[in-house]
Amino acid sequence: MIAKIENFKICLAEQRFYDAHEVLEEVWFPRRFEDVAEIKLLKGFINAAVSFELKKRGRIEQSKRVWQNYLKYKSYLYTIDASCYLQQYKNLICYVEQMADELLITQ
Repeated sequence: MIAKIENFKICLAEQRFYDAHEVLEEVWFPRRFEDVAEIKLLKGFINAAVSFELKKRGRIEQSKRVWQNYLKYKSYLYTIDASCYLQQYKNLICYVEQMADELLITQ
C-alpha cells in the first residue's frame, strides 16, 4: 500500500490526475462496498484526484463539487482505529490540500 500511496503522490506531482485516480482505485474498487473507514478515506483521495482533473479540463464548478466529496471522506481519517498506514494518510492529506491550494480548488 505504501507503494500505491507514493505512486499516487508522484502522479499528482506530475499532474497526471487521471492516473493518480487509477492507482488508488485498484485498491478501493474491489472493497468499495465495505463499511470501513480506511476504504472510505481512499475514496476521498480518489475524489481529490478527480477534482484536480476536472479543474485541469476547465470544469471549475464540477471540480469544486467533487472537492466537497473529498472533504466529506477526509473526515474518516479520524475514525480509523488501527492502520499501519495512518501516518502516510495524514501526510497525503497535507500533500493533497497543498496541491488544491496551488490549483485554486479551495477558493
